[in-house]
Amino acid sequence: MEAPTFLDFIIHTTGLPGYIVFTWFVMSVIVLFALFARLTLKVMPSGFQNVVEAIVEGIYGFVEDILGEKETKKHFKLIATLGIFIFFANITELIPYFTPPTSSWNTTIAMAILVFVYYQFLGIKTHGFRYVKQFMGPVWWLVPLMLPVEIIGHFARILSLSVRLFGNIGGDDLLLAIMFFLAPWLIPLPIMALVLLSAVLQAFIFALLSTLYISAAVSHEA
Repeated sequence: MEAPTFLDFIIHTTGLPGYIVFTWFVMSVIVLFALFARLTLKVMPSGFQNVVEAIVEGIYGFVEDILGEKETKKHFKLIATLGIFIFFANITELIPYFTPPTSSWNTTIAMAILVFVYYQFLGIKTHGFRYVKQFMGPVWWLVPLMLPVEIIGHFARILSLSVRLFGNIGGDDLLLAIMFFLAPWLIPLPIMALVLLSAVLQAFIFALLSTLYISAAVSHEA
């Protein structure tokens, strides 16, 4: 019988679901990285600071290309936080005995609902009643048709964001576990490389869709 790991002990003693324990672990790692980066800031960057600055500038430029300079300053923190958290959560599947938090639908749907509520709030705040009018179609006699279609379409974005991330990471985690079970003496490096690529891609897609939804909500054409 295999001895329990430290994480098994934490899950057992706290009574919390595994995905919550792993989520807090990922958050702790991100906070430690952020504190280390903050405490080691130099006027002339080098090493770790160069890597961090390149990542932050890359994400900022990506968001700015979609939202523009003014809106990026308002929404960059949320988008960057989601992207970085999802990436770190995804790559934990490469660590033995770890279950990525994003392989649980509870985690992914919570983030999807956050994005949904956030961009709807922005739309109403920016445009007032005009934002609601976009759900009703171009002419009044199309309201009975357009209103339910638009409402369903917007709520479908929650499923689109959450199920895509949950399904891909859950599938990758299962595939990696099977490969390790079938060939424990040979680390399946090609599979691990694909898993890492998927982790990056899924974080990018979630951040991209979130940015596009925010852009559509605050657009002057909304």
